Amino acid sequence: MGVFVGMDEAGYGPNLGPLVITTTVWETPGSPFDFDWWSALAEVVTDSPGRGDDRVHVADSKAVHSPAKGVAALERGVLSILAATGRRPTGLRELWRSLVGTGPFDMDDEPWFLDRDLTLPTATPPATLEALATGLRSTFDAVGVRLREVRSDVVGVARFNREVRAVANKGVALSTLSARLLRSVWEPSSEDETLVVADKHGGRNRYDDVLAGIADGATVLRLDEGRARSRYRVGRTEIRFQTKAEAWFPVAFASMVAKYVRELAMESFNDFWCEQVPELKRTKGYPQDAKRFRADVDEARRRLGVSDDDFWRCR
Repeated sequence: MGVFVGMDEAGYGPNLGPLVITTTVWETPGSPFDFDWWSALAEVVTDSPGRGDDRVHVADSKAVHSPAKGVAALERGVLSILAATGRRPTGLRELWRSLVGTGPFDMDDEPWFLDRDLTLPTATPPATLEALATGLRSTFDAVGVRLREVRSDVVGVARFNREVRAVANKGVALSTLSARLLRSVWEPSSEDETLVVADKHGGRNRYDDVLAGIADGATVLRLDEGRARSRYRVGRTEIRFQTKAEAWFPVAFASMVAKYVRELAMESFNDFWCEQVPELKRTKGYPQDAKRFRADVDEARRRLGVSDDDFWRCR
């Protein structure tokens, strides 16, 4: 048996809403380096569906999610795979709590999430999810893969600002948060042959300093570092930061989970502010539109006593 850990994030660029980092941990039959995910799961999963293809679409969340069509395709993939492994969250709060585990639960620190929830699924009939889950579960069992863990860090604005200020660099903050999340699902001393694959963090090529902070004193061996890929070894684990990491199924699924949680969080965020400001235009939180939104809610924000540091990211 081998172990494959995929990691990705959603919401690194916006000024509003949470940053979501997700890891998915899978057991593989034999070496994780040799397992062909797309061929093994081809009956039920595809990264490029054609017209009328009813398989689950798993790919980089940017390819799966369409702002014009909403979260339906994203939700279909995320919730059906979770259901195939016995996870059936019925609301955003339950999903968020199940993903962060014992980690920080920023949902109750921000008024647009406090005492609020979204019912799940939002756009996919439950019967459809169950039918997909049945096929996925059967294929997972047949090929010998198992989803061991899905873990996220949903970083609220106030904590994001604290993390960035502590290191004076947004990219370093992302790497530090990602390393902490990885350590919550990975033991450096594990005897399992393990492959960890994550998307590169901006233009950063060197990660051994970040990995040393979570390696429990184990040697972090640098294998190679470059613009396309940086590789390290810790015990029986190889850790890769690479471009287009979503070409690996576990990373693509992590990307989708992160994006789905981020999209649901922004729904709740927008619902809250639309209740405060009549006829307010909703936002995705990205820089140019975020400035417009910030101006539109400024009076309501002051009235509610919401500080800029709790509302707006410093970087």
